[in-house]
Amino acid sequence: MSDAVAPAIPDKTTLRAEALARRAGVDAATREAFARRLAALGPALAGRAQARVASVFSSFRGEPDTAPLMRALRSAGLVVALPVVVGRGAPLVFRRHDEGDALRPGPFGLSEPGDDAPALEPDLVFAPLAAFDRAGHRIGYGAGYYDRSLAGLRARRRILAVGVAFAAQEVATIPAEPHDERLDMIVTDSETLEFR
Repeated sequence: MSDAVAPAIPDKTTLRAEALARRAGVDAATREAFARRLAALGPALAGRAQARVASVFSSFRGEPDTAPLMRALRSAGLVVALPVVVGRGAPLVFRRHDEGDALRPGPFGLSEPGDDAPALEPDLVFAPLAAFDRAGHRIGYGAGYYDRSLAGLRARRRILAVGVAFAAQEVATIPAEPHDERLDMIVTDSETLEFR
């Protein structure tokens, strides 16, 4: 009989902080190459999902640059929506965003469409994340907005949920909880992982 104890899995707060520190260290060349990779993959993923509306996050705080992705999706005929935080504990609202539309400052330093932009239900969701594992689990920024939003969308329609992150944000295991929504895919600067 062994007295060995399995190593404890770090908590989400620790995993998030470590992964975000690694993300901050990603060099400019990798960032530019990933923005191009993401833009090239986006229309193909939309085709697989038979999507007409794609939600894309507006990048901030070192997240991968999604502006080229948005342009590529629009060029492929998709309508792009951006997530809007409407209140703590509420799911996100996805509002139409066309090239050149003004954005307003939102919570946490986000840029969001105004209330006059139409609310849409996306078929394809590109989700930001702080950390991910190879089982399709993600750690967000701690408020649960994407978990609630994906759960609500999945209850009403078939969607494709794609996490977007640098490979440096991968962790061995995320301690998933019952309310955590698993991603269908994760696209990184070096590979595409599929979980469906």
